[in-house]
Amino acid sequence: MALSNRALASLSTAAVLGMLGLAFASEPLYKTFCQVTGFGGTTRVATEGPASILEQTIEVRFDANVADAPLIFRPLQTAETVRIGQHGLAFFEVTNPTQDEVRVIASYNVTPHYAGPYFNKLECFCFSERVFAPGETRKLPVVYFISPDLVEDRIAGKLETITLSYTFFSSSNYEGPRNQADAQGAANSAAPG
Repeated sequence: MALSNRALASLSTAAVLGMLGLAFASEPLYKTFCQVTGFGGTTRVATEGPASILEQTIEVRFDANVADAPLIFRPLQTAETVRIGQHGLAFFEVTNPTQDEVRVIASYNVTPHYAGPYFNKLECFCFSERVFAPGETRKLPVVYFISPDLVEDRIAGKLETITLSYTFFSSSNYEGPRNQADAQGAANSAAPG
């Protein structure tokens, strides 16, 4: 059975529009997938710590980067050793050495990437726009824990070191989540029960 030119044109148009729609939806869907699953080193945002703290320890290293803003950004400690399930506290320092106000947003990731689902933050400075006045220096805290579920993962359970990395982006160039609540909602909706 042969298709008419009109039917063929309609099918082709529908296919092109469908592919265009998927192209626009792919980036937000991928970001949501990463936040929910921890894929690509995306950590989870928690509202409370775990019920148990294990004897097993893990070293957490800290990394600071600036993509496209004139800031000086560094961790105030290079690493901490924490027990799995224990709250850790780390500080990062940001300095605006310019004579202009700088508006930035921080994003983060964890390496190795398969540790992302087990790295939980209770407090952080990510996904909210921060404004740094000329010459201002500020200390920013991160409160975190490694989920005890990590030890049950046959691959991640063998980890000895995890690296938490933050990157500041100019607010005008940043394309990720714009506030902690959006990131937290996506992560908590799939948090293990």
